[in-house]
Amino acid sequence: MAPHGRMSFLLGFMPRRNIFLPTLCIVLLILVWSFRLPNPRSYPYPSVDWFESKSSSPASSPSSPPPPPPPPPPPPPPPPESESLSSSLASSTPPKGPLQGHKSHSSPPHLSSIPGNDVDLSQPDAPFVGWPLKRLCDETTWVEGLVYICDNNSGGIGNIRNYIQTCLRYALEAGATGLTIPKIRKRNEKDLSDLFTTFLPFSYMFDEQHFRDAFTTNCPQITLYDDVKDIPGVGESPKISSITPKDLGNRDGCDPRDQNKHTDRFGLTFRKWLKNEKHGPAPTKQKPRLIRFNWGVLFDWQIYRDGPELAATFGGVLKLNDKFLRLGKKALEKMHAFSRAAGAKNGAFLGIHLRTESDALGFWPHYDTQLEAYMSQASKRGYHTAYLATGNQTEADKFVDAAIEMAQMKVVTKMDLLSDEDLDELDSLSWDQQGLIDYVVLLGSEFFLGVMPSSFSVHVAMKRHLKTGGLYTRPYKTGTEGDGLSHIVGKYDKYWAGWLFLWDGMWP
Repeated sequence: MAPHGRMSFLLGFMPRRNIFLPTLCIVLLILVWSFRLPNPRSYPYPSVDWFESKSSSPASSPSSPPPPPPPPPPPPPPPPESESLSSSLASSTPPKGPLQGHKSHSSPPHLSSIPGNDVDLSQPDAPFVGWPLKRLCDETTWVEGLVYICDNNSGGIGNIRNYIQTCLRYALEAGATGLTIPKIRKRNEKDLSDLFTTFLPFSYMFDEQHFRDAFTTNCPQITLYDDVKDIPGVGESPKISSITPKDLGNRDGCDPRDQNKHTDRFGLTFRKWLKNEKHGPAPTKQKPRLIRFNWGVLFDWQIYRDGPELAATFGGVLKLNDKFLRLGKKALEKMHAFSRAAGAKNGAFLGIHLRTESDALGFWPHYDTQLEAYMSQASKRGYHTAYLATGNQTEADKFVDAAIEMAQMKVVTKMDLLSDEDLDELDSLSWDQQGLIDYVVLLGSEFFLGVMPSSFSVHVAMKRHLKTGGLYTRPYKTGTEGDGLSHIVGKYDKYWAGWLFLWDGMWP
């Protein structure tokens, strides 16, 4: 066939419009999108001009790229023994103490090299693993002149911890560049249901220097103030706006006790509210805006929305002060000796929380219900020694006698274990402060029995649960036999009536 004829032949099989080049372009585009490298950065939360002014944090400037994700650089070597424990906030080496040596679930091998994942976070004096907080602060949109006042905190250790942490978490999401050191409302010793007497300092329960170090080291964008009067520019009669965070989101159809389902958008919604002049003038460095929560903002934040790393470590900003740790460890040491003398291997013992004090709500499991469930578990697990945490001495005496009869188990309390100057010091503590000694001992028990819906019991179980996975601990499975470390007696068939929301909104 002649060349001209061959060309005519081939063209006869081609469409009237030459689509070769467009097709080639499409194929190349598909290949580019298929093989492009993924973005190696963490999910970006770039700061923006919240009110026509730059964010106060250089790391959050809109012109800068978002920070890289963890893990951060390896932590520094442990400090000399002469330094305080709070100076080892970023250390990945757990401190030695009587809580060491208990059965612990090991983390998966591929997670063991992550900074802080070798820390036993279930210990009451565990060093603070700060990089999850630092990551959160590096992602925050900061608002100059916005100060949160986290002082509406009352109840026992479970409630007070979570009041403070819930306020702190909202403050970080809002972009507050100032915080007052939290205060604590003292309970009426003669009427335990009266939670609102005088305001007491943070050191009433917690280590203030540890708290300051945690924020100064990992969240330097925030200025900490001792008191409202110390905030520059507030004047002699500071105006404080009281809010309830749930009110800033559409909660149509929600149960009033439901957690805030709009926490992901709280920062944006709050800053929009803050800019609205009808709610007050926008904050500036010279004229700050003060925010306080209405009472009752307690189990609001679904903690695992922040990922397991922050859920597992955020509670570490609140460390008991040294007085309570010392007395608690002394009682724990005596409890181990008591159990060894009774034949328990390694001094292992059962920890029990009996919640029948006068402020317990009427629908909570009563004494007989708790006793029967606890004795059943003790017999099933073969314990012959137990530590009892309770603020009701009358029913503690009943429980001790019943334990011998029903389970052949010897039961003691902190009052039985401490003596001399230690007992005198214990007697000098308030009712809630004495509960902190129980808290330390129960964390050191081999197995723990508590009751729903006590926030104390739930917090102890969640804190102990951190043994199962460290930084990457998965949520506790409520309403089951537990995690091999704790069992919480209660009703689990109704989410609201059974107060199961505690497990979703409480930091361990």
